Amino acid sequence: MRRSAFFVLAAVLGANLLLWAWFNQPQDATNWNGIIRGVDYSPYRLGQDPRKDQPTREQIEQDIRMLQGRVAAIRTYSAIDGLEAVPGIARKYGMRVTAGAWVDGRLQRNADEIDSLIQLAQNNRNIARVLVGNETILRNDLPVDRLIEYIRDVRRQVRVPVGTAEPWHVWKDHPELAAAVDFIAIHILPYWEGIGVDEAVDYALTRYADIQFRYPDKPVVITEIGWPSDGRVRRDAVPSAENQARFTRDWLNVARQRDVDFFVMEAFDQPWKRTLEGRVGAYWGVFDAERQEKFALSGPIEPWQLWKSLALGSGLLAAGPMLLFLLCFPNLKPAGRLVFAGLIQASATALVWSVGMGVAQYQTWGSVAAWSVLLLAMMLMITIILAEGFEMVEVLWTRGWRRRFPPLPVNPDARLPKVSLHLPSCNEPPKMVIATLDSLAKLDYPDFEVLVIDNNTADEALWRPVETHCRALGARFRFFHLPKWPGYKAGALNFALEQTARDAEIVGVIDSDYVVRPDWLKALVPYFERPEIGFVQSPQDHRAWRNNPFKEMINWEYAGFFRIGMVHRNERDAIIEHGTMTLIRRAAIDRVGPWAEWCICEDAEMGLRLLEAGWRSAYCTEVFGRGLVPDSFAGYKRQRHRWAFGAVQIVRRHWRWLLPFNASRLTWGQRYHFLAGWVPWFADALNIVLLSMAVLWSVPLALAGIVANVKAQLATPRAGDAVAGLFDASSAGWLSDLIDWLAMVAKHVEFPLMLFVVPTIAVFAFKLVRFALLYTARVECSPILRLGAGIAGLSLSFTIGYAVIQGFLRRSHPFLRTPKCENSPAMIQGLKMAWQETVLFVLPLLAAGAIMAVYGRDYPDANTWAAMLVVQSVPYGAALLQSMIAAAPSFAWVRRILQPVRPDTEAVTGD
Repeated sequence: MRRSAFFVLAAVLGANLLLWAWFNQPQDATNWNGIIRGVDYSPYRLGQDPRKDQPTREQIEQDIRMLQGRVAAIRTYSAIDGLEAVPGIARKYGMRVTAGAWVDGRLQRNADEIDSLIQLAQNNRNIARVLVGNETILRNDLPVDRLIEYIRDVRRQVRVPVGTAEPWHVWKDHPELAAAVDFIAIHILPYWEGIGVDEAVDYALTRYADIQFRYPDKPVVITEIGWPSDGRVRRDAVPSAENQARFTRDWLNVARQRDVDFFVMEAFDQPWKRTLEGRVGAYWGVFDAERQEKFALSGPIEPWQLWKSLALGSGLLAAGPMLLFLLCFPNLKPAGRLVFAGLIQASATALVWSVGMGVAQYQTWGSVAAWSVLLLAMMLMITIILAEGFEMVEVLWTRGWRRRFPPLPVNPDARLPKVSLHLPSCNEPPKMVIATLDSLAKLDYPDFEVLVIDNNTADEALWRPVETHCRALGARFRFFHLPKWPGYKAGALNFALEQTARDAEIVGVIDSDYVVRPDWLKALVPYFERPEIGFVQSPQDHRAWRNNPFKEMINWEYAGFFRIGMVHRNERDAIIEHGTMTLIRRAAIDRVGPWAEWCICEDAEMGLRLLEAGWRSAYCTEVFGRGLVPDSFAGYKRQRHRWAFGAVQIVRRHWRWLLPFNASRLTWGQRYHFLAGWVPWFADALNIVLLSMAVLWSVPLALAGIVANVKAQLATPRAGDAVAGLFDASSAGWLSDLIDWLAMVAKHVEFPLMLFVVPTIAVFAFKLVRFALLYTARVECSPILRLGAGIAGLSLSFTIGYAVIQGFLRRSHPFLRTPKCENSPAMIQGLKMAWQETVLFVLPLLAAGAIMAVYGRDYPDANTWAAMLVVQSVPYGAALLQSMIAAAPSFAWVRRILQPVRPDTEAVTGD
């Protein structure tokens, strides 16, 4: 067995390494062995910002010394704030300079920039040309005629060619600007146009040729051309280190062949630009902000230089847990061992990859906080996958359960201790309670009593017939009516403990709607001959659900927990005690204390206390009793809300028992199952919060896309003429300024990294696959009914999440009984019962529709975000569907769908 464990470990680690290597195969590309003709140069380093920090002369000299021998010329953007030192330092290292002056709406600063530029051009022979302004017209910082005045002023005072730099389309729209310059400086950045890297070089050449054709008497210089190594995907343009290397190499070779004058955008990454251009603005450098080369200009291209370290790290992170799992669970078949080991490795890889992506990016305090929150969310998703994956592999591929408690055969010589059965009731229909009492009267057991505790039922017509019937059944049946009694169900059960016969050794609890088999006690009480057994539980099951689509769906949803989850928990003696069909040793209750009246899940709380006190449990999978399912979706929700809220109450009271190294008598397996069982409920709460945030974030995302589209449209001459015709000059200027401000703000609004969005979709897909596999193997119902059970389970996501949130915000909550035998509500109540879920269903769909309408199908980030919104809305759509089915159980189409394969598993003593 140890040999097979190491074989599986080696296989999974090897597969992990192969996958890393497969996705990071070196790619052949054109080599470049010469000197780059020119690069754009901004000297700011990590942590520096030109709006408040200036590099030192020493730092600038270090940069230019690094570029010596690699580039022939550099281009600057400003002539003040320390950058006036660049031409002199570049002359020292034999490099030419295209010097720039930054001009915008700050007139005094413009004068300072231009004066400095003129002086630099007059005093530095290595300045080959100068640029007055950078994308000034694109940003609408100055009118064209004012920029032309600045250009003419500089031309009169320098002897080198004078120009201004703008994107190619601005030159097409403003021939008057072209007439004012000595040369045309164009920016061609295919990424911003959404052009894929394979077509980007041809696209750049086409734009270059177009401007040459339009202005044949002017030299054309490409003053910005390049590709980013990270950032948001724009249609076909994918920013990555691999694509940056490929584009740069291809461009350098083509430009040399065609003798194109250009400057690569840019020498060094500029992290401060993310505040202006979004995340992508930081990643255009050939070198990173720490002055490390980002890619080689010759040889095969590695898509991600860190991949070997990350592959090794992910393997090391997974190896320990995998080996521990493989050695500790030899009872699993090879397929189960392999699948779960693979899940561990996949989880470790996802986590290491996420951390690696974060480390590779330039972070601010805000982005670090955001990454931390997202990493915590990812770790929670990984925890859910591993917990539910472990249940799946152990249920599907175990070689045999070690703890099994089948019904015991009748032994005429066995001692059968007295059993006191407690039946609490509150506002229940007398006919239903009487049916339960009649089934108890038929129990084939020599010594038992039945205590009926009716608490807080004001209507005498409900409790008086039950009292009369108990009297008719004989002395074994005792009835107590408590008009006003505290503690809800726990209070009633504690009263019953006080009235229990002194000689009763076993206490049983049964809900007032359950019909039991005559052999229930005789088959299970003998387990108490084992002195360590504290309680014995049999499944909750249901009756009278046939021919009602809603009840059929929730019946099979309930069945999944008792046929899958409880069986799995029983293997490590960690079952949840339920408030019906349970038998408890009276001495155990005396030791741990009465039912907890502070908790609305007194049954689960009692079971945890019994286990912590050292008692053992027994779970028999045989069905000995069946009750009624809720009649309405509201009742179904109230019941699950109570379970989830009660779980949080238990965690808040007993959390120390569940900690790994706390001095609790709970075993590690018991602690694991209680925590792992509740984690998905906590995830439902987190999903409500994250979905709400995603919907809210979709609003600025959509507005950012609209602003970008409007700005692009207004940049065309036709739109400009239309605006001029509708508004006077002052209003048109105000409108233009507003749109520019919105566009600037919009640059800060980006889609979250797909790295964090895709796992949400992956977890949802995993849960669907897991559900299908487990239900197919362990729950005997048709595929259609399995689908119905899945919808029923999903429909409770909001109820559970909301209950968990409430549980952490408040200590107590009224005990909400689960009503039975209600009249089916009208159709309008179907919407009322799920109005909150309907809102959470509709809003994400509207947000997804808005994102797709604004961005279209050409933006992968937008498509993934919209898909995530749709996926996250599914549970709330399931709630609406479930509520409508519950409100109109006579829908013929629902009945026809659910009709096939209804196993006859209802009968206990008859329906």
